[in-house]
Amino acid sequence: MELHLADNPTTSRYEATIGDEVVGFAAYHRSGDTVVLPHVEVRPEYGGRGIASALARFALDDIRTAGLQVMPVCPFVKRYIETHAAYQDLIAVSVP
Repeated sequence: MELHLADNPTTSRYEATIGDEVVGFAAYHRSGDTVVLPHVEVRPEYGGRGIASALARFALDDIRTAGLQVMPVCPFVKRYIETHAAYQDLIAVSVP
């Protein structure tokens, strides 16, 4: 089945679904013009399939499209940005 990524503002998280099942998410909260990403989680049985990376990329692309900045609190998102230079300009300069 195909992976689908979407923002779920009701739960304040980006979600990865396969069929009707949520298999991973990236939690967020917005503070002014900054989106804080504190946690990315993928169900263990779906690990190793690149879902966390897909969530990070989707969230960062959405944040860029909205003209916002990001505060990557989640260690995974921090590493993702460090290894994908195209997203480094999104990092918030100051703490919200």
